[in-house]
Amino acid sequence: MKGLHGRILHIDLSASRYWMESMGDEIYQRYLGGKGLGVYLLRREVDPKTDPLGPGNKLIFALGPLNGTRMYGMSRYGVFAKSPLTGVFAESYAGGHTAPAMKAAGYDAIILHGQAPSPVFLEISDEEVKFHPAGDLWGKETNAAEDALLAKVGVKGAQAIVIGPAGENQVAFATIQNNYYRCAGRTGMGAVLGSKKVKGLVFHGKTPTIVAHPEDLEAYMKEIVEIGKDNVGVKNYKRYGTVQNVGPINKVGAFPARYHRSGTSPHWERLTGEYLVDEMDAKPRACHRCFMACGKFSTVKKGRHKGLQIEGPEYETIYAFGGLCEIGELEEVAYLNDICNRLGLDTMTSGNLVALIMDGVDQGRLDYPLQYGDADGAARLLQDIAYKRDLGEVLAKGIKTAAAELGLADLAIHVKGMEPAAYDPRYLKGMALAYATSPRGACHLRATFYRPELVGLSPRNQIEGKAELFVEWEDRMVIQDCLIMCRFFRDLIEWDGMATLLKAVADLELSKEDMRRRAAAIMDEIRLFNLAAGMVPEDDSLPERYFTEPLPPTGEVVPREDFDRMIREYYQYRGWTPQGIPVGS
Repeated sequence: MKGLHGRILHIDLSASRYWMESMGDEIYQRYLGGKGLGVYLLRREVDPKTDPLGPGNKLIFALGPLNGTRMYGMSRYGVFAKSPLTGVFAESYAGGHTAPAMKAAGYDAIILHGQAPSPVFLEISDEEVKFHPAGDLWGKETNAAEDALLAKVGVKGAQAIVIGPAGENQVAFATIQNNYYRCAGRTGMGAVLGSKKVKGLVFHGKTPTIVAHPEDLEAYMKEIVEIGKDNVGVKNYKRYGTVQNVGPINKVGAFPARYHRSGTSPHWERLTGEYLVDEMDAKPRACHRCFMACGKFSTVKKGRHKGLQIEGPEYETIYAFGGLCEIGELEEVAYLNDICNRLGLDTMTSGNLVALIMDGVDQGRLDYPLQYGDADGAARLLQDIAYKRDLGEVLAKGIKTAAAELGLADLAIHVKGMEPAAYDPRYLKGMALAYATSPRGACHLRATFYRPELVGLSPRNQIEGKAELFVEWEDRMVIQDCLIMCRFFRDLIEWDGMATLLKAVADLELSKEDMRRRAAAIMDEIRLFNLAAGMVPEDDSLPERYFTEPLPPTGEVVPREDFDRMIREYYQYRGWTPQGIPVGS
């Protein structure tokens, strides 16, 4: 199939050997690439019962048919494995400039088997795979490690991905970083790479991605540029990035603050996109071939962190540290963001865990020197987590295990062991369904359903029809992840646009119904993997506090009868049994 190379690279770390597998068009036409390919390979290659940090787990990098083409917004790669954070299906994506170099190396997916006997980094090109010793790099923070890997390889245009100390120490929510500030953040993919003793991978090559109808692709690209010129969303992303959401979500009372005890932060006006632009001189920064330029390269201009430069902070990082931890200065959030980046820690899980400790202390449940608003205390705890010291050793296991060990399970907010994002489901009822059913744990990106609720496509308190629309949005995001497309192009490229791209690039004619059937089949496969890994349908639920603890200032909860109805209808629209099991499994 055009757009893909037809080759999968297998690397056996235990034996320092590699081989290539040819993949036929039948698989590509069924799974399309990206997420679909990753799910297919994960189901084929990994025993769902395997230890996520053992040699039986495999780390899979997957690319889509649009990576490596001239199309805008196709700069992401996907990573798949069994998650050390949740014990079930894991997927994570990162943008930047790495995916095109991965694709130019000549493979559609790369599978890491086994565990290296000592630290290594891999150099992958369209000519060979080289195993380089990395003992001298073990212990380096991410930025220094990325620089060192690229310097050692010395190939112009090469791109690297790395882990930091958190990944080396197998912290359950460690990230994989690239281009300093971009990361495959959620579900602990950095821990899996660390368990395999791989400090990083460097990619380079000259293999082109063959497009079936380049003239049609160019015509569609011009169309998207024209649409984007006057699009309000594109303009806001370019000016403020994701931080544009801080003000609106606080104003409606859906911004989780003080560890999910409030829907608005008292400091939110100092955490906004306007503050980032005006006070931290944020400048647009784009991923490979993207006119949206949602990244914000910021400079701290005052205070004790003056001179600190970082791409960010992003909205979800601001929620985690600024909202949940009540750290009211964006400069301090940037400081904590930088620590997480360098150590290789997911900011969302890290901020949630720090806030859980703050809340435990505030509730008189925990004796630990950390209060709400304490940025220095948060920074110390982040270091302890990455290096598994003292309380950090407990927190490094992830929220589900850590909260149980600390006697805080009733306070902990998570689904399947992963924390939610900055859209409180007590206000946005569709996000209750999104968090509960997401196969990787509480997730806002698998369907991005906050979007239709905020703009009124699905009135937030109207339960009628919500599950049906949610399944359609989830299906569309599955196909976007198969291509692999940046989430922020979701409003520019819908079903018709994806069909146009598949025809132009892959010469594959698919209707909306054809794509939805493929998405549904992929969701079924993920569900079967999770059930085999030990998940039960009862895990499709929410923390009790969402049902019983009213959210200030609106005083709302998630009505249990509405939630139960959405779950029942979700299973029906997925074609699953009332017990949440795919039919025919």
